[in-house]
Amino acid sequence: MSKQQEILKRLLSKPIDFTWPELATLMKGLSYDLQKAGGSGRKFVHSATGSTLFIHEPHPSKVLKQYQVRDVLHHLTKEGQLN
Repeated sequence: MSKQQEILKRLLSKPIDFTWPELATLMKGLSYDLQKAGGSGRKFVHSATGSTLFIHEPHPSKVLKQYQVRDVLHHLTKEGQLN
């Protein structure tokens, strides 16, 4: 199983300790580019479709909140990135 697949499997389990670096790696592997959007706001923009996920980068802890994990899953499902 590739690193990408491991991270995706972990995200699907809705962990309480999913980190920003894991999300960035996953989204990069799904052809999303990371862009700053002011303050701690970040946009993941799909290189082919232009589909955008706006999310705040957590700080000082790098662990995503549960609503952020749900938002990422919802976005990826809506965009057909999850089977």
